Amino acid sequence: MGATGAGKTTLVNLLMRFYEIQGGTIFLDGKDSKRYASNELRKAYGMVLQDTWLFEGTIRDNIAYGAELEPGQTLKDVPFEKIERAAKITRADSFIKRLPDGYDTVLTEGASNISQGQRQLLTIARAVIKQAPIIILDEATSSVDTRTELLIQHAMATLTSNRTSFIIAHRLSTIQDADRILVMEDGSIVECGSHGELLREGGVYARLYEAGRR
Repeated sequence: MGATGAGKTTLVNLLMRFYEIQGGTIFLDGKDSKRYASNELRKAYGMVLQDTWLFEGTIRDNIAYGAELEPGQTLKDVPFEKIERAAKITRADSFIKRLPDGYDTVLTEGASNISQGQRQLLTIARAVIKQAPIIILDEATSSVDTRTELLIQHAMATLTSNRTSFIIAHRLSTIQDADRILVMEDGSIVECGSHGELLREGGVYARLYEAGRR
């Protein structure tokens, strides 16, 4: 966590080698990340971003897009049962079934025919179907109402269960149960610890936490 511009998103971009690091080393399973082919490395990650990306096509195909395909396969080869299960896990299934064409509903450009919260649930379902061992959530609950935020938080809890997860958030309630919280300022990690440890330190995190409670 950290203020806008602190370097949070840059850090996760380094993990996936969208930027190459200039010094130091990032290890993945004990291996220097530079020794992986970039496409092999990125298969290890599932990402849910603040700005949702959905393409013009059916809801079914948009969720299936996260699945690993064998050579020669298309999105139509992803079993519907797998798509539906991902939607149910992320609590997207209920709103999808209320649409006139259900999973065959065609999203317009920018998916403007569904709400922001519904778009976010679909991107989480896409990450679920990928089954990546590492998850990155970058401000995934921004710009939604409170009820939808609760649905998204439930979906994220399921998505991150038993996985290494990097969660970027301004709202401290989203991250206070994390095993380790990294506090960033001006591109550097200035504090590191659990919620309780950081409160006891009385530093940047503690001040932000207290300010948020007022």
